[in-house]
Amino acid sequence: MRRETNISGYISKTIIYIVLIFLAILSVLPFWIMFINATRSTFEIQQHAISLIPSKFFMSNIHVLLGKSFNPFTGFINSMIIAAGATVCAVYFSSITAYALIVYDWRMRQPFFTFIMAVLMIPAQVSGIGFYQFMYRIHWTNSYLPLILPAIAAPAMVFFMRQYLLATLQIDIVNSARIDGGGEFYIFNRIIVPIMTPAIATQAIFSFVLSWNSLFTPLILLTDKDKYTMPIMVSLLRGDIYRTEYGAVYLGLALTVVPLFIVYFLLAKYIIAGVALGGVKE
Repeated sequence: MRRETNISGYISKTIIYIVLIFLAILSVLPFWIMFINATRSTFEIQQHAISLIPSKFFMSNIHVLLGKSFNPFTGFINSMIIAAGATVCAVYFSSITAYALIVYDWRMRQPFFTFIMAVLMIPAQVSGIGFYQFMYRIHWTNSYLPLILPAIAAPAMVFFMRQYLLATLQIDIVNSARIDGGGEFYIFNRIIVPIMTPAIATQAIFSFVLSWNSLFTPLILLTDKDKYTMPIMVSLLRGDIYRTEYGAVYLGLALTVVPLFIVYFLLAKYIIAGVALGGVKE
């Protein structure tokens, strides 16, 4: 009986591993194809859309890419400034807003949270025209500020941080720190932020990816080529009226994705640590 139980357990684990490996391959495959296409010529891509083996046209694609007024260094710097600034603003102010919704007992707390959830239901496309007109009237077009500062208002992130604090934060910790003479910002920055590190890392990844890949808003606000972000530069990769160099386009896309992988690998350990901490039973 025990032997049959062990055999069924091994079979179940084997099936689980097979499914997980299959899902992992499906997740990695699109990125692998993109990187492979960055080494192929336009003719090869048009004749055989999918290939898993690198080709020999990587250097020629680099020359074509740089010959199209594509400046990856400038694009990286501009995108990094916007994405990093927006991520810091979104994560910090969303965390402190969620902290206020949990710790402080004030009359308008629940209506304020309801208002945040109502704002979450409004599609971003609805406010696009009005946002551009407002930025134009205050002379903030062709500037990084309207791409960074609005990240302060991130209702979805506030909701996530609030739910995380509800599950992890003990109010007695805050009260003890107050009795010891700690100020409110000191308590938040030195006690609450370390507790929220897994949630902050998770939301930082999502916020950075969203800001880095943003195309519509930067495209309508930025008119100076020296301020173009990587997605704008990639979207402008076009050949003449007769030919488009798809290998160079895939290479531009591959360069755009690389920083996202770096940010994920840098922050993934905090997410894993948070999951492991949450699985510990007292």
